[in-house]
Amino acid sequence: MLIGLRQVFLRFQACNLDCRYCDTGRNTYSALCAIEGTPGRRNFVQFKNPISIDRIIAIIDKWQKGWPGIHHSISLTGGEPLLNHEILLAWLPVLKSHLPVYLETNGTLHATLASLIGYIDHICMDIKLPSTSGHPEMWEPHREFLKIAVQKDVSIKIVIGDTTEDWEIIRSSELISSISSTIPLILQPLTLEGGKIGISPVRLLELHELATGYLRQVRIIPQTHKFLGLL
Repeated sequence: MLIGLRQVFLRFQACNLDCRYCDTGRNTYSALCAIEGTPGRRNFVQFKNPISIDRIIAIIDKWQKGWPGIHHSISLTGGEPLLNHEILLAWLPVLKSHLPVYLETNGTLHATLASLIGYIDHICMDIKLPSTSGHPEMWEPHREFLKIAVQKDVSIKIVIGDTTEDWEIIRSSELISSISSTIPLILQPLTLEGGKIGISPVRLLELHELATGYLRQVRIIPQTHKFLGLL
């Protein structure tokens, strides 16, 4: 929903899921962290993990002074950021005092979200479809998560492909509308090797039409960062 706005990305390691299309991996760990020296210039420097909040805040302060106003928010991404519950409890009050906090999440760890919701401004949660993620159905965890997330500015993202079935979109849309039909839904076409889209244009629009029968805002947004080369 914030497409086109620049953010400070804090990428956390590891995830409690292992989706087929993931570009990070469930058990991806690194002893090093890459930190950009100048925002947007790709001049990354390696530091040892774990990174301290003092170093992160020092970088954000420098960027806000040198390039005021270029960043809309701080994006917590991963992996699954909510796996780092204790760290976020300590970090979020400090981060929120500098920029709004945007959480990208797989939408399954509702108990953790409940303990942190007061420090979060925007949430983009996934609904994982069996057809694309390779995971069993997770409707109830997603429902419980959305009940909490709706306290904030929340949107839903669903990755879809040629194997996605009508019932999956209907079930997802019914779940969302049972909380609120005004929650925006983003249908994100699966990105294959070489940047090819993993769903036909006709099928993409058919699934969009299904969702609009339940929800007021349904958008088709591909992974634009891949087309722009901002990886």
